[in-house]
Amino acid sequence: MRPPLPPLAAIRAFEAAARHGSFTRAADELGMTQAAVSYQIKVLEDRVGSPLFQRRARGVILTAEGLRLAAGASEAMDILRDAFATARHQSAEVLVISALATFATAILAPRLGGFQIAHPKIGTRIDINHSFVDLLAGEASLAIRAGKGKWPGLHADRLMRSIYTPMMSAGFAAEHGPFHHPADLLRVNRIDASDPAWAYWFAAAGVAPPPPGPPDASWLGTQILEAQAAQAGQGVCLLTPVYFRDALERGMLVQPFDIVAEEDISVWLVCPERRRNAPAIRAFRIWLLDEMRALGAIPAAGVSVADPLDLRRESP
Repeated sequence: MRPPLPPLAAIRAFEAAARHGSFTRAADELGMTQAAVSYQIKVLEDRVGSPLFQRRARGVILTAEGLRLAAGASEAMDILRDAFATARHQSAEVLVISALATFATAILAPRLGGFQIAHPKIGTRIDINHSFVDLLAGEASLAIRAGKGKWPGLHADRLMRSIYTPMMSAGFAAEHGPFHHPADLLRVNRIDASDPAWAYWFAAAGVAPPPPGPPDASWLGTQILEAQAAQAGQGVCLLTPVYFRDALERGMLVQPFDIVAEEDISVWLVCPERRRNAPAIRAFRIWLLDEMRALGAIPAAGVSVADPLDLRRESP
């Protein structure tokens, strides 16, 4: 016979306190007093037979036993939430997707309607954010991040390589060209010229990199803004081709050289490891990876930090 579970109220209080690192914030979330949260955790500690938190003047931290139990408690609470949401046959969860501005504009905005048609009971909200939100604390459901793909406690699906190449408007090319050699770009205005990526691209093209632009030079900072400036004839900028395929096909931008530079980072879809199989999150992962394959950004076989066949096994 399996041993009985501790009271659910105690588990719930422990999970919230472990997630927030604070009895007070856990009490606020649960609509309880701080004393009630402390009492429920004491009940759980008595059942376990050892302390789960170290009490300190400025808050609490988990003990080794508390860390071990916290992961299982969080996963169990997530499973319960998802199960009840499914039982109600409604979208109790709105997916909050923290995304880089260019990815959100070029990839998500034109395609997200397809996801909503396929999954009418799953709500979505895009949060444009260039800083790392705390997914483990629930600040977002998923995030689009650039990096190496290894973040503690998170599952990462690779979406695309980080590559870039110069682009400009057809009018700018006609007025300032011809551009027969990569070095020809040194004599025209480069948008965000102080971006170190320019040095990487010129090196890939076999051209001695120019000195960086002055630190007080104009700085747009995102590809979507740089592309707008380039289309307005302001100069040449470095862009990732998959983001601007439409603009290239329509002649709004031209790519003078086939040479691309590649950084040692990629763009990833990231979610909490313990929630990667939650129905709504799994549905979004499968959908976005399919969209990126259709764009040719990732191989048809799919890629995941863990296992290339991971999503195939999870598919409904």
